[in-house]
Amino acid sequence: MDTICKILKIPKPQKEYRFEPTRRWRVDYCWPEWKLAIEIEGGVWSRGRHVRGGGFLKDMEKYNTLTIKGYHLLRFTPKELREGIPIVWIKAFLWEMKKEVKHNGN
Repeated sequence: MDTICKILKIPKPQKEYRFEPTRRWRVDYCWPEWKLAIEIEGGVWSRGRHVRGGGFLKDMEKYNTLTIKGYHLLRFTPKELREGIPIVWIKAFLWEMKKEVKHNGN
């Protein structure tokens, strides 16, 4: 993630960010000031925790809570992170955020 931040010239995100004080949930990376959270979803092809029944349902609850709290969530695999795929999506998010600020006159 450090390389991605350097390329985009943005601050480093907080790691293992706890967005809900009443739960033990964390997101892998977060820019709280932008309400942008990133999850790296491991085990996609090896039937890891995130894709098995119980883990999948718990992740849905966590992701829904993130959304209700106003966060934007981007999800990637470890391979996508290594390949720099998040660059495109974070850049798109920042572009939309900039357009929204401009539209609202801020």
